[in-house]
Amino acid sequence: MSPSIKNLPKHERPREKLIKKGPENLTDKELLAILLRTGRAGKSALDIAESVLAKFPKKKLLGITFDDLISVKGIDAGKACTLLAALELTKRAEGTRQSGRPIIETDEQALAQLHDIRQHKKEHFVALYLNARNELIHREEISVGTVNASLVHPREVFAPALAHNATAVIVAHNHPSGSAQPSTEDREVTSRLRENTLPHTIQLTGMACNEWGPLHRYHRDRHARVATALGGRTQGGYGSLSL
Repeated sequence: MSPSIKNLPKHERPREKLIKKGPENLTDKELLAILLRTGRAGKSALDIAESVLAKFPKKKLLGITFDDLISVKGIDAGKACTLLAALELTKRAEGTRQSGRPIIETDEQALAQLHDIRQHKKEHFVALYLNARNELIHREEISVGTVNASLVHPREVFAPALAHNATAVIVAHNHPSGSAQPSTEDREVTSRLRENTLPHTIQLTGMACNEWGPLHRYHRDRHARVATALGGRTQGGYGSLSL
């Protein structure tokens, strides 16, 4: 029977070691044991961590699934969820830097993707589509000309969101007049987008930008949750983006 972690000398216990020496000085097994927290009858968290690493080498760990984890003795649903959440955070932190996709988490980052429309003499209505990692995965020009509710149809805005599995949509357009204040038409477009959608979880954010000034957010509900029905289909299960 393997000794419980609490029976180990204090300097050998993973948590105490992390506090004293920092996480970079722990082995993979020790880090995993901290996430597992507890063991099972006859096996410590360190033993279970060793079993996981033996079955799934580190290079395969990021691709591990819930079913993979619960196939390891000592891993229940709770432990599996904890490990998967930690692994997903790792992928999001590292993967976004490696993907080459722009990340949009602030107004300034959104504006960087919209500079080209600020100089146009006609109004260009553009949608930016983001995934759960806040990466820009698609850009669509919805309309050119005067922006009004008759020209900007919700289907045209949200169909690409469903096609690209987006979790957030940023809609923006330029004001050739130079004013960044929302017009009556801006508000009508935003209202129509909201009224013609279903309450799922694609987040909508609206912006207007002019040639000189900053972005003006004309849809200020940062947690609006909207999706759309497309021929009877809906898409849910998304996260959201807070700007």
